[in-house]
Amino acid sequence: MRDEIAVGLAQWLPAPGRPDENLATALGLIEDLARRGADLVVLPELWPSGFDWDSLSQDVPAAAEPLAGPRAEALSTCARALGIWLAAGSVPEQDGDAVYNTSLLYDRQGRLRAWHRKVHLYSPLGEDKVFAAGDRLTTCRTGEFGVVGLSVCFDGDFPEVARAFRRAGATMVLQASAYEAAARNWWEKLYPANALSNGQWWVMANQCGTNTSGTLLGASQVVSPSGEVIARATTAHEGQSPPSDPILVPVPLRAGIAQAEQENGVLWGSPRPGMAVHEFGPDGT
Repeated sequence: MRDEIAVGLAQWLPAPGRPDENLATALGLIEDLARRGADLVVLPELWPSGFDWDSLSQDVPAAAEPLAGPRAEALSTCARALGIWLAAGSVPEQDGDAVYNTSLLYDRQGRLRAWHRKVHLYSPLGEDKVFAAGDRLTTCRTGEFGVVGLSVCFDGDFPEVARAFRRAGATMVLQASAYEAAARNWWEKLYPANALSNGQWWVMANQCGTNTSGTLLGASQVVSPSGEVIARATTAHEGQSPPSDPILVPVPLRAGIAQAEQENGVLWGSPRPGMAVHEFGPDGT
């Protein structure tokens, strides 16, 4: 594991239903962050299709490609040409008759090192009607960054996911998101708590701006293993569409993990297994 890395977070509002335009924008932002010195660039959730609930059921099929399709080739070529790690957000992945919300991780040689199909689909807004759900969590041994977990938006809202990553040895989680401004409280409180209670870096790229169905929060962030937000991009308030805000963040990788292990390791190092819950009835027994 390296002592320090430079992380680039690409935050913008992709155009719903315009996958070619969105790919061009993504490649431009990746190149900009790489030229500024990023070792790792992270993209948001569903940037090829955009994230407008009013048209998602049409936009996703129009942007869906197989795991090894032309979009993947463009991303692989970009990572290899720039010599960076690329957590390429999540994309609509076509696999037979099913479409998955799938995050991708490429190494400096442009090899697809890991992919993750979103497990927790957000049914209150009908995501389960557009996508098939993945059936497992995903980690990758990167060497440079240690073991990383891949998470897509609602996956990361569950404390059990962060803890499962911890048990699998992950000390960094890369999350692609299209988090809404209405859920800002979750974004700002859940993720520092996840990071603190599991000793993990959480590196999170989010869509940002307003479309016809609502406002996406932005506020892409890097959270330390001690629960501190060390960098956060522009936040979009209801009705706003701030300009693209790619940020470059120096991350003291090894020192942050060591500090968390020393100060907070008891939180993940000694839980009692198999505890039952005893419920007292109205009569006190």
